[in-house]
Amino acid sequence: MPPLLIAYPAIDPVLVNLGPLPIRWYALGYIGALLFGWIGARALTARDHLWGGRAHASILSIDDLVVYMAGGIILGGRIGYILFYNLPYYLANPLEVLVVWKGGMAFHGGLLGSVIAMSLFARRQKLPVLSVSDLVSPVVPIGIVLVRVANFVKPELWGRPTDVPWAMIFPGSDGQPRHPSQLYEAGLEGVVLLILLALAVRLGGLKREGLITGLFCAGYGVARIASEFFREPDPQLGFLFGGATMGMLLSVPLILFGLFLLIRAIRRPLVVAATA
Repeated sequence: MPPLLIAYPAIDPVLVNLGPLPIRWYALGYIGALLFGWIGARALTARDHLWGGRAHASILSIDDLVVYMAGGIILGGRIGYILFYNLPYYLANPLEVLVVWKGGMAFHGGLLGSVIAMSLFARRQKLPVLSVSDLVSPVVPIGIVLVRVANFVKPELWGRPTDVPWAMIFPGSDGQPRHPSQLYEAGLEGVVLLILLALAVRLGGLKREGLITGLFCAGYGVARIASEFFREPDPQLGFLFGGATMGMLLSVPLILFGLFLLIRAIRRPLVVAATA
């Protein structure tokens, strides 16, 4: 055992039991993501000057947007995990599909579900889809931080074996000191990306259609691939080829799509609303 090994802070994954109903940190991570996302989206849509005259959602419609997003994240995240990470198991145990409190959510699946949700919302509100995604993208990293911290508390999705001084031995693992990769992801995919997107919004990024969405997609993809070098791959999949993981492969098209949106947004002329 490394002499500077940090003890894992054993935190009960259940915050409190309300009779037969356990309130888990994992569930609170998703609830907090939606709550802070709602607050952040309302703040962005209320600041008309940030949009440069672009059509965007109204403050009142944000309540509906959160409902759409909740459905997209939960259904997409669960279906994505089943399809991308553990399809044979769920085909053999179909009732386990409903046991979401044990974990088993995929970010990339939740992202696809969110795209569908935003498209439906945009159609109902008669808005461009990229207007909705540009609104949602800056607040998503807040949810990523909360969910990754919940992964750490659970604990799940721990890192690869290492001898770094901040290594931890996670309950339920093989007893080897490992990277606290959940916290790496909270930092890179969450905090760093949140700061990057906040700066982009402050510098006028919302005035260019798709720029904030593209920055989020490319930024998350790069951060996820970097984090995957420290994260233990799912045991049922392991490494796929050349040391690549499923998380890495799913992030490549996300980066390419993000770069496409960034180039498209930068090349288009900036349209500024006329003032009286």
